[in-house]
Amino acid sequence: MHGRKAYELVKELASGEKGHPKIFNTELFERVIEECNEHHNALQSLIRIMQDEGLEVQTARNADRYGALIHHLSLIRNKRCLMAYVYNRAEIIRDLAWKVGLLHELPSGIQEKFSDSEEQYFIDHSKSLKLYMSQLSLDVNVDIVPPKDPYIKVRVLEDLGSGIILSDKSANFALHSMHFLKRTDAEQYIARGLMEELTS
Repeated sequence: MHGRKAYELVKELASGEKGHPKIFNTELFERVIEECNEHHNALQSLIRIMQDEGLEVQTARNADRYGALIHHLSLIRNKRCLMAYVYNRAEIIRDLAWKVGLLHELPSGIQEKFSDSEEQYFIDHSKSLKLYMSQLSLDVNVDIVPPKDPYIKVRVLEDLGSGIILSDKSANFALHSMHFLKRTDAEQYIARGLMEELTS
């Protein structure tokens, strides 16, 4: 009861591969919230008992005060574990938004791992990034290290169809077709696994 479920939640988060989220553990997350409510109710009950006995909560030295202290510390620990879980998953979502966010959609294999609120956070964060970049007229998603050539050779890994308009042309991106594209146009498709850069 005293933080075991919260510990399991954080341990699960830490056991995952860095940058790759596991499925949001709704059941365990809600169990930790229930445990927080139980600690809060027990804490309030013990404080009421002490007040009814006419004891000062801060200075009393009896079993009720120490019980209240244990519940209070357990409550704080559970909240910190919940915040660590949510914050670390939010970091992964923000990183994904930088990689594939311009398209406002998550790859289906990743999307099923997020809760509804996490998906909405991804959409909102992506929209904010896109708005910021449009105000600057600059794509900040491009490599930080300047490329040797602004154009790269790519192969299409999934049929994307025709009529896709890029910054300087439109093209038919049929399966296994090869193209010579601007790096800035190709990177969003490479990040989503729809194209691969050919280096030779």
